[in-house]
Amino acid sequence: MKTIIAACAQNLSGSRASIQTALRTLLAAPWPSQRDVRSWLQLLSVLQWVLSFLLLGEWGAAGGPGGVGGCLLTPSPAPTGPLSLLLLIYLVFTSFWPISALYLSWVILDWDTPEKGGRRLACLRRWPVWRHFRDYFPVKLVKTHDLSPSHNYIIGSHPHGILCVGAFCNFITGSTGFGEMFPGIRPFLTTLAGNFRLPLFREYLMSGGLCPVTRRAIGYLLSKNGTGNAVAIVIGGAAESLSCRPGVTTLILKNRKGFVRMALQHGAHLVPSFSFGENDLFRQVVFEEGSWMRSIQQRFQKMMGFAPCFFYGRGLTSLRSRGFLPYAKPITTVVGEPVTVPKIEDPSGETVDMYHEMYVRSLLKLFEENKTKYGMAETDELHIL
Repeated sequence: MKTIIAACAQNLSGSRASIQTALRTLLAAPWPSQRDVRSWLQLLSVLQWVLSFLLLGEWGAAGGPGGVGGCLLTPSPAPTGPLSLLLLIYLVFTSFWPISALYLSWVILDWDTPEKGGRRLACLRRWPVWRHFRDYFPVKLVKTHDLSPSHNYIIGSHPHGILCVGAFCNFITGSTGFGEMFPGIRPFLTTLAGNFRLPLFREYLMSGGLCPVTRRAIGYLLSKNGTGNAVAIVIGGAAESLSCRPGVTTLILKNRKGFVRMALQHGAHLVPSFSFGENDLFRQVVFEEGSWMRSIQQRFQKMMGFAPCFFYGRGLTSLRSRGFLPYAKPITTVVGEPVTVPKIEDPSGETVDMYHEMYVRSLLKLFEENKTKYGMAETDELHIL
């Protein structure tokens, strides 16, 4: 009996010593610094945003056939895997089918809300995760001129890039201080109309201030929602993403005049903006004009409203690995001087061309005055196709 008790005491003592040793080892290990924690939070914030883009819908490409702000402003189908839709379909075949039935009824009743300004939620725009998202790159907003709350505006956002990070961060989240820089101005960002047909995801989009890139939706914001509205449109749209690569700035703009016509019809001033660094976030395989792969991309873009791009970024665990996360490159979005536009309900083609040319000149001026300030060389040029 004494032998058994002694053995148990020895084992207990050994276990206690092992636990103490493990605790000392744990305490002696270096704890993550505040800088490490911030880096992880920034990485996770970008990860959740990219996953929402890839798995739920398309954030960045904001246009229909012909591209955003082009001669056509029409709905276009959502391009990526609508997991929320699959979830509701799955629930139909379970005991939770009333959830799908009730939500479907709600969507039918709420069908036109995206076309009428949506439902903005200030709390989502101030979500702390967007500050970490901003700091990952980082993203910065630069104001050059005031915007009066007594007018409405169409902000042209350039370039498209792969995921429109600059446009999203500045015009949808409040992390870069748009509201403080432009008091009294409510920013909206247009995106593919098909995204608002996706259950649940449509609520997420509307709460952030996104609206469909349709004549009806944009016209509502510019004429029936009071003043102080600024509708940001990624003019180049999906077609422009095909030319996205570091060191080359090519905009699809020469024949994109639909946004100018809408500005004239509603008397909305035109404001150019340029996100320096947008094209540096990913590496893309760019196929030359006239090649069979480029032809397939362009046909797909015309049919589906978005262009299939072959790109890569950094991996989740290492900067040296390849993955789907953007590289941490600084983005500076400069908002330029408004082009004053009169209200003409039925503008002629010559009038549209004149104000389109004024907008292009204002954009080129904005680019030339700021390119060397934000990472570009004096010899870099802006190519407009």
